[in-house]
Amino acid sequence: MEPPPPPLETLRLEGDGPVARLVLARGPKRNAMSPRMLEELAAAAAWLDGRDAVRTVVVAAEGPAFCGGFDLGAMAAYDTAAAARAATDLGRRMAEAVATMRPVSVAAIEGACVGGGVVLAAACDLRVAAGDARFSIPEVDLGIPLAWGGIPRLVREIGPARTRDLVMTCRAFDAAEAASIGLVQRVVPAGAAMEAAGALAAELAAKSGLVLAQTKAQVAAAASALAPTDAAALDADLLVSALQDVERGRPKNLSSLLDEVAARAALKPSAQEAERLRLEVSSLRSEATRLRDRLRVAEEEVDRARRAAGHDVR
Repeated sequence: MEPPPPPLETLRLEGDGPVARLVLARGPKRNAMSPRMLEELAAAAAWLDGRDAVRTVVVAAEGPAFCGGFDLGAMAAYDTAAAARAATDLGRRMAEAVATMRPVSVAAIEGACVGGGVVLAAACDLRVAAGDARFSIPEVDLGIPLAWGGIPRLVREIGPARTRDLVMTCRAFDAAEAASIGLVQRVVPAGAAMEAAGALAAELAAKSGLVLAQTKAQVAAAASALAPTDAAALDADLLVSALQDVERGRPKNLSSLLDEVAARAALKPSAQEAERLRLEVSSLRSEATRLRDRLRVAEEEVDRARRAAGHDVR
């Protein structure tokens, strides 16, 4: 008897035949990936991996954006470096789970696909994008590295030179360019990505499941030899260090990071959407202030402890 699907709050699992759908369901948050969503994506991929009847999986999203990247606001909940590292490492585990599950995955990309969303898309086997889809990898401009094994995954899909271009310049690019460099395999009219990805997944699911799985495994082995993700376990340390802004000796301005992420994820928002984003950023600023206050208190406690132990705190 097959185990039941994992409990999900930020995703939806749909379909009961050879084609399953895994839908990001944080539309009001532009499907920004919180630690909870990353855990659920990994758990859902593991569950789908164990379902023999499933041959293909469509990875899609509700709302106007495919994915706004990592939910940086969630970092305010972690008051130690170890906890922050564990949370950021969930992205690597998510990408690995999606990439290695047995069913062939097809991403259906509508709207904005930003940062970690590009890593999720790159972890899928094939990608279908709507003509108005917009891609961006803004991490370097934000002063943080692209984590979660994103660099080797992009090198596998588009090569080292194009990876350097897109990651270092942080420039936005459209679906046509994404197709021209091999990041997406189909471009369809706006609003049609889910349907087109479903049709492609159904076409593949009609083929031999054994041969599909063997082909996927062979391609994965060759891609891993080209650009292994073994060192991706260190990405979380690099990201946490960058967020702490070691060079200036204080945490990076999380509020400004959140402003920039929101701006890059937005695609000509309506007045109502702009107001919602303004309120959301205001809330995240409050979280950033709380984080700074907690850090100050922690530093004071460390100073007191060192004084009590007879150490020089200078």
